[in-house]
Amino acid sequence: MSDRVKGALLTMGGAACWGISGCMGQYLFTRENMDSTWLVPIRLLLAGLLLCGYYFIKDRKQLFAPWNWKADPRNAIDLLVYGLAGVSCCQFLYFLTIQLSTAGIATILQDLSPVLILLVLCLQQRRTPRLFELCSILLALLGVFLLTTHGSLTSLAVSPAALAAGLVCACTVVIYTMWPKRLQAQYPTPLLQGWAFLLGGLAFHLIFRPWTMGYVPSAVGVIGILVVVLVGNVTAFSLYMSGVPLIGPQRASLYSFAEPVTAAILSTLLLGSPFTLWDALGFGCIFVMLVLLSLPARSDSPAK
Repeated sequence: MSDRVKGALLTMGGAACWGISGCMGQYLFTRENMDSTWLVPIRLLLAGLLLCGYYFIKDRKQLFAPWNWKADPRNAIDLLVYGLAGVSCCQFLYFLTIQLSTAGIATILQDLSPVLILLVLCLQQRRTPRLFELCSILLALLGVFLLTTHGSLTSLAVSPAALAAGLVCACTVVIYTMWPKRLQAQYPTPLLQGWAFLLGGLAFHLIFRPWTMGYVPSAVGVIGILVVVLVGNVTAFSLYMSGVPLIGPQRASLYSFAEPVTAAILSTLLLGSPFTLWDALGFGCIFVMLVLLSLPARSDSPAK
């Protein structure tokens, strides 16, 4: 199997797991009365303990190697930025957007990240966007307009808070997709994910203090938490972040469209979330945008 095919399968698999997790998160918020400030700290902490515990047993020296300040101080800084500003903030903002809207809306807003990645690459390369890249930006803007307004120029179909949280979430995706290149060249992706989750879990526990909220999940709620931890955190991030180095962030963003598709289908069929023609048109614009942004990569040599 070539690296390109393997990378595509890994990123699509990870994205589909995120879609399943997002739908489960919507269920927990709407049917189990959970709050994102309660769920996310626990989700991150459990996932971090699982992955770090695995490496503690498997290779204790490797587990703590990124924090060796004397060997390479930048590794520790990169891990903090990647874990807190990237992965953990993305997790919180993603579930906050789901709580304020739906899993489908949250994932499609998050999938605006390729446009932001494009702008970052243009700045790094000191060039202006090409014509098809400008078209992709316009398509992204049109897609968001259709999804959030349903064609109305005077009202929003989603709350301003959901829109803001989703857009900032897309910015955090850029961080965790582009920042950890040096780290991924030195350490296994699941190990980095473990530290990212653990850092976020500890930080959000201190910020939100979920133990003071008095919420006790039902048996179904506990199962839901396990799903978002094992499927949405451990499996999804490990698959996706293992695929990105094989095919690059731009091509990975195309295959990640499996996430909003999975989330929209499951939330519509299982939770009864509305899905209108405007939503379909918005999804279509975002998908065409992702296709356009994947075109430059097709002329490159296969990833090694």
